[in-house]
Amino acid sequence: MQYKRLFPLAVASVVSAQTPSLTDALGSQNSSLSSLNDILSSNPEIAASFNNLKNVTILAPSNDALESLVKDTDTLSRFTKSGYLQALLSYHVLNGTYHNTSFTNESIFIHTSLDNSTYSNVTGGQVVEARLHDNNVTFFTALKQNASIVTANVNFTGGTIHIIDGLLSIPQNVSDTLSNSNLTAAEGAIQTANLTDSIIGTQNVTIFAPNNDAFAAIGSITGNLSADDLKDVIGYHVLNGSVNYSTNLRNSTANAINGKKLTITVENGTIYVNSAKVTVPDILLANGVVHVIDGVLNPNNTSATPDPTATSTAAAFSGASSGTDGIPFTSGVTTPTSTFPAATSAGGSGESSSSKGAAMPMKTGAIGAAALFGGAAAFVNL
Repeated sequence: MQYKRLFPLAVASVVSAQTPSLTDALGSQNSSLSSLNDILSSNPEIAASFNNLKNVTILAPSNDALESLVKDTDTLSRFTKSGYLQALLSYHVLNGTYHNTSFTNESIFIHTSLDNSTYSNVTGGQVVEARLHDNNVTFFTALKQNASIVTANVNFTGGTIHIIDGLLSIPQNVSDTLSNSNLTAAEGAIQTANLTDSIIGTQNVTIFAPNNDAFAAIGSITGNLSADDLKDVIGYHVLNGSVNYSTNLRNSTANAINGKKLTITVENGTIYVNSAKVTVPDILLANGVVHVIDGVLNPNNTSATPDPTATSTAAAFSGASSGTDGIPFTSGVTTPTSTFPAATSAGGSGESSSSKGAAMPMKTGAIGAAALFGGAAAFVNL
């Protein structure tokens, strides 16, 4: 009996001896990760937290992916002193062990170790979107920037490591995200309604953001909306208390934060909200997710239904037409110098080229910001 007890322990010891520690996996055994290893070595507290990780998947940027950051010593120092470096590296740690065979063509949204409320206001930690893209396992982050696995399944004692060809970007707040997605009319409408800070500070939101063409299509009436009317319209595009990625959107109803019912319909894989079509899904936010839609939702027309055969979505506002002053709500909005192009047109893939660097984001404003409306959006299956 004594030998039977000792044999499993002996096997476990052999397996443990064959599985490298994180330090070894990042260091001597993988020269393409020397830059990441150097960053961790220069930050003992971060390194200690990484060495204690269990049951995780580390998305480790290669030397090429980190080249710009490593060379920019001033930025790297600023990242380190501000605590952003810790947040950035935490965003590269997936909760759970996912080998490359875990991913398919269908998106999954995986929580990461980034739960610092300064940069993330999503319950369970900020997420990355993961799926096969062009036969490569690809991870989509802020503004659909992405990075793919170049070397898979480098196992270590705490889980596994995938070497990736880009540095993941932490999702930004709603104002920066809408601006950089060229959803400037939506951003301007939220600003005009004085709701920017409230939405930024609300945990777990789902926003259906009309593109600029959708706002232009009702330009004849936007100038006549009272402050309360505009707030009601904005509120009809936001779900509070639940982050509903595209994989969660099924035939169902939900109460928007203005208390009125939204109807979600899925037809042949295309998602509709009332009569508006989701053209770009799953743009990650610091506090949730944005889905781009091709129509402005009318809180006084909750029975609007989609027409999958139509080539364009009819405005949900009776009598509305394009105005003469261009795109409404954009006069006071700064035109972004760099945008996410897929959000500008219907039918966009929602994908951009792989990102090789990270920009310092504005903080989410989650701390101390007032909630927009109370209560959670409850989904009810039809």
